[in-house]
Amino acid sequence: MNRIKVVSEPAELVPILRTVDTPVKRDVFKEVTTDWRTAKQIEEKFGPEGVEALNFFEKMKLVETKWQTSAQMQPEKAYHAFYSSFHINATAPVTEISDVLHAAMMQEKEYAKIEKQIFEMVGEEGKFAGDVAENLKVSQTMLKSLVKRSSRLDFRGHRVMRFEE
Repeated sequence: MNRIKVVSEPAELVPILRTVDTPVKRDVFKEVTTDWRTAKQIEEKFGPEGVEALNFFEKMKLVETKWQTSAQMQPEKAYHAFYSSFHINATAPVTEISDVLHAAMMQEKEYAKIEKQIFEMVGEEGKFAGDVAENLKVSQTMLKSLVKRSSRLDFRGHRVMRFEE
């Protein structure tokens, strides 16, 4: 089935850019685009970083999953790319697109500090996105981009929440 991901908001570019930001992520994404693969198969071929990539893709809703029976008759979760193509149609002021690109391309060490700060700030109950952006002194677009990059954070309406599988 051909599914097309329509990107109409600039912050939605972040997960797409982060999908191919390392050679392992890029190769794992190519692998699940061609056929269904289990986490075990990915780990055998790409190591633990490959499994982390799968978890990231699942959180970003870039892969679909199904349960299948292994040779040992054990159920295993298998992954496949959800979309066959992307349609990008977004217009944004330069300030917004620069926030999006900065969040997507930020060094991992710098991003980890910000992600930890947001994670602790929202707590178990989550927090209104406007309050989080104000506390961090960033734009709403930057906050949305930072959260979209994270595998530990998510938006639920107008609240930033810790991501729960």
